[in-house]
Amino acid sequence: MAEEAPRTCPRDFDAYWARVDEELAQFPAASEPEGSALRSTAFATSYDVRLTSIGPYRIFGYLSVPKGSGPFPALLSTPRYGSVNNPPHDDDRQRYVVLTLMHRGQRLADRPFAAAYPGLLTHGIEDPVAYVYRGIVADCLRGAEYLRSRPEVDPSRVGIAGDDLAIMTAARRPIFTALHVQTASLLFYRLMEARAQTSAYPIEEVNDLLRTHPDHETAVAGTLAYFDPIHHAPRVRAQTLLPLGGQGALDGPEWLRPLGDALGRVDTYAVTHEGGTDHDWVDRWMAQRLGTEPRPRVWRTD
Repeated sequence: MAEEAPRTCPRDFDAYWARVDEELAQFPAASEPEGSALRSTAFATSYDVRLTSIGPYRIFGYLSVPKGSGPFPALLSTPRYGSVNNPPHDDDRQRYVVLTLMHRGQRLADRPFAAAYPGLLTHGIEDPVAYVYRGIVADCLRGAEYLRSRPEVDPSRVGIAGDDLAIMTAARRPIFTALHVQTASLLFYRLMEARAQTSAYPIEEVNDLLRTHPDHETAVAGTLAYFDPIHHAPRVRAQTLLPLGGQGALDGPEWLRPLGDALGRVDTYAVTHEGGTDHDWVDRWMAQRLGTEPRPRVWRTD
């Protein structure tokens, strides 16, 4: 079961996403970076940034730029599933131009639409054009464009980290040197199969919906096929890190093998579930690819 081939890619997959790109191009980013004295430090200047995405809709981001003479490597952090995203960590702010995005519906980007949790994953899911994640992916694409446009950024050293949104963004905006996929947080990868193997939220949102409306299963599966990262992966040019969980898990090696095969340029890491150890390994991997120094949080005394 774990190695079963993912669902077929929609025939109009390329046209669907081309329309998103075309729609996004109609709206200038109209960026408004406002300096944040509260989060600025001796080593980095922080900004609260607002950008226009499709809709039009105004989204938000925490931007941090190291002090000193650039250009600097850059890191885009795509939004997690939840109402709040935290500002970038100081370890990243000392090395990278960092942009942490809030997509439509999340805190600081929740006017006029405030996302419900649980509930966002299935908002409009019966129609791929009305599905909220169509706009959310566009929000991430706009963030990638904005980060790349900053004069402080070295365009040859841009990384991205996140879940499915990071894969989709790297696929549609091939500006990234390195991609860290946070595999334990994947939502859309083989979701119609994954929902039968877990009752954990947010995946359980799909089960909740289909228990109430079983006749919607075909429509839901059709929409999700546009967002499954397996269909975006062949377009990713970045060197990619896939952390691997335990055997039989939804982030385990068997389950993720089709995704790794589709991505092609992949490094893997066996997760230890020792927070500092895992953090330091991933941090070193990204730092090496973006040409900067690692910032370990587990300090050795020997």
